[in-house]
Amino acid sequence: KRERQLLFQLLGLGTGPRLPGRARGGGERTFVAVKPDGVQRRLVGELVGRFERKGLTLVGMKLVQASEELLREHYVALRHQPFYSQLVKYMSSGPVVAMVWQGLDAVKTVRAMIGETNPADSRPGTIRGDFCTDISKNVIHGSDSVESAQQEISLWFRPEELICWEDTAEHWIYG
Repeated sequence: KRERQLLFQLLGLGTGPRLPGRARGGGERTFVAVKPDGVQRRLVGELVGRFERKGLTLVGMKLVQASEELLREHYVALRHQPFYSQLVKYMSSGPVVAMVWQGLDAVKTVRAMIGETNPADSRPGTIRGDFCTDISKNVIHGSDSVESAQQEISLWFRPEELICWEDTAEHWIYG
């Protein structure tokens, strides 16, 4: 095992492969999607900047036109809600920026940064508190649990689309 760890360190791969959904230093991964209204309003750069400044590491990002099939699978837990069809239609109405972020308590951290689902209940300083007024167009999605993050990441990304890289800032952020 020690030889394997040394090999990975020599190759610049840290101490070895990481488990899906897990990051260096005991952190975790989460899925984030900038919804069509956020893309159309040109908020992507602002939102990426907020997550970077918080100390999270971007490991995957792509601009996609999500199919209704993908969205029905993504929102399967909401399929019996009266707004389900409208949600799928809205999410397929324009491009979505799908991202995977990692860091210590990434799921909880991102959810706190996003704010409440209903923008009216979101505090100033949160993404929805700063940029949203309508619950049906609330700019951004973030995984609500580690389990849903793992499911959403595997739904939106192939493993080779996620880049494990040595973030030198981790030393300054996590000690």
